[in-house]
Amino acid sequence: MYIFPAIDIIGGRVVRLYKGDYSAAKTYDVTVDEAARAFSAQGATHIHAVDLDGAKSGKAENADAVRRIISESGAFVEIGGGIRTEEQIQSYLAAGAGRVILGTIAVRDFDFVVDMVEKYGDGIAVGVDASDGKVAVSGWREVTDIDSVGFCERLVAAGANNIIYTDIACDGALGGTNVGIYERLVGIDGAKITASGGICSLAEISELKRLGAYAAILGKALYENKLDLRAAVELGERE
Repeated sequence: MYIFPAIDIIGGRVVRLYKGDYSAAKTYDVTVDEAARAFSAQGATHIHAVDLDGAKSGKAENADAVRRIISESGAFVEIGGGIRTEEQIQSYLAAGAGRVILGTIAVRDFDFVVDMVEKYGDGIAVGVDASDGKVAVSGWREVTDIDSVGFCERLVAAGANNIIYTDIACDGALGGTNVGIYERLVGIDGAKITASGGICSLAEISELKRLGAYAAILGKALYENKLDLRAAVELGERE
């Protein structure tokens, strides 16, 4: 199971949200370059980056910061946040991103996402963010009536099997992740599930690995020194 330390970006700065609330964003005294280098130095071979400004605007607001993460880390970088056109996908892949995450556009234009998966394969993932089991879009500010598990099943059936699932209620709260939902999701035949939101212990990483999760994203627990990244990588990626 891969371990992805997260770098969330607002205004070029490293931040963490609390349960998706932009007004409760905490800014950390570290640049994106420093965070990328530090994660690599601690053994991370994969990094998860999110342009939170872009998630709201639908544009690549922090593309320069993302490019620095790619160049400074030397890691496999997946990037999400406001990516809603093929031009944006091509731009990030050309910059060296290993994978581009599509979120809101998967709800707004499902066929577009299917087309992009057919064209770019494993270079595309779909971010499914859930609030009380319903899919949230536009930087988590709008909650739809779409059942999140059913949406994941639909994505996988259409060939989009690389899914990053976040339970918003857990994200940034340091209270643990929703292991139960990942137990359901990994049961979807063919799905490659990345767990995101609230992971704060090695025990949770071990359980997610046992369940068969493809990857786990670590955020606030790293920035608040609640979890050791090197130990997490060694546990998650050990054969």
